[in-house]
Amino acid sequence: MAATPRSWTWACECCVGRRRRKGGAGAGAGETGGGAGASGRAEEGDEWSLFMDLPVLEAATDGFSDGNLLGRGGFGPVYKGVLQDGQQIAVKKLSLGSRQGVREFLNEVRLLLKVQHRNLVSLLGCCASSGQKMLVYPYFPNGSLDHILFNREKSVQLDWPRRYQIIIGLARGLLYLHEESPLKIIHRDIKASNVLLDNQLNPKISDFGMARLFLEDATHVNTFKISGTYGYMAPEYAMNGYLSTKTDVFSFGILVLEIVSGRKNIVRHADDEKIDLLNYTWKLFEEGRSLEIVDPSLSEPDTEQTLQCIQLGLLCCQAVVSDRPDMHSVHLILSSDSFTLPKPGKPAIHGRTGRWMTTTASGSASASALSATGGSSTNTATTFGTDTNTTRASALANIAEDESRNSISISFTTEGR
Repeated sequence: MAATPRSWTWACECCVGRRRRKGGAGAGAGETGGGAGASGRAEEGDEWSLFMDLPVLEAATDGFSDGNLLGRGGFGPVYKGVLQDGQQIAVKKLSLGSRQGVREFLNEVRLLLKVQHRNLVSLLGCCASSGQKMLVYPYFPNGSLDHILFNREKSVQLDWPRRYQIIIGLARGLLYLHEESPLKIIHRDIKASNVLLDNQLNPKISDFGMARLFLEDATHVNTFKISGTYGYMAPEYAMNGYLSTKTDVFSFGILVLEIVSGRKNIVRHADDEKIDLLNYTWKLFEEGRSLEIVDPSLSEPDTEQTLQCIQLGLLCCQAVVSDRPDMHSVHLILSSDSFTLPKPGKPAIHGRTGRWMTTTASGSASASALSATGGSSTNTATTFGTDTNTTRASALANIAEDESRNSISISFTTEGR
């Protein structure tokens, strides 16, 4: 189409026009200063263009060879690469058959240019050349949270202090997206496989392919385009298309319970009462046995903190949307030693062990294809530093991708009313 080349040209001009300062050599190979390196902010010095030439990326990835393939996401494969200066990168190469078109590509670039936070993955560069669209990110050797948390051998790296700091880091990242960034952003796909870990195991929220922008005074929107991952999506969004910041809060609550328990939120081979982590946690909480959900592999976890996180996770997953705390309150709770938590109401567990989703998507350009749901599948683009092992996906988790899945769009307060 004639419009396509012009859009790509605009992308290149946008990337060339927007410059950022380059940090020290090899900055992409590891993080510095408690994770601040991943924010994309660098020291004063030479400036470089975000736009990267295709031959540069081809050379960095050895021609996008299979040996450098890290995984495949909903929109295409991700490759590990090494630039001439030794900087390690991850290149998200959007497939020619991808449903993420030029508009979605430009939207993701625009968004990533505007958000900068130590707990968000930054954009290092982009490329739109010869009919191909690519995004370049830092490479994370530790891969995504799910590949450590849900692996019995690797999970020993995550002692309780580290898990608690991961929870705090995720809360800070979401608080920034919801309230502190130049744009009000709902991620829509918060899950373990969309959390990357740097060299110090600091969390970085990744994959903004399905993020949605809101006007500053917008509280919610009703949408027919449902995007997310089974088990993490709030029921009011999955079933009714009611989207708000509390949608991310629900997903965060589920993720907190996974971090505390060391298990996935849906486990099909477990006993009936244990299949759904949220439902089981609520049952134990009601019976005063909350600590039984704590990962047994943890050595002497802080009892007060674990109980706090369990209760916080349940508060975030309450059925009544307005009763869920916002991320500002969540951050205050995690930052205070004397905050008294209210008793959570009944969680939104309706349909969680049934097939209440029929047209939901399971990730975006670099999201793991349901790798953190009830079953698991091919390790994908989010796992920048993992092997490409393939495991069987459960029948429940094998939900077809919705053709209506698009990335970022602007929501108005009048929409859906």
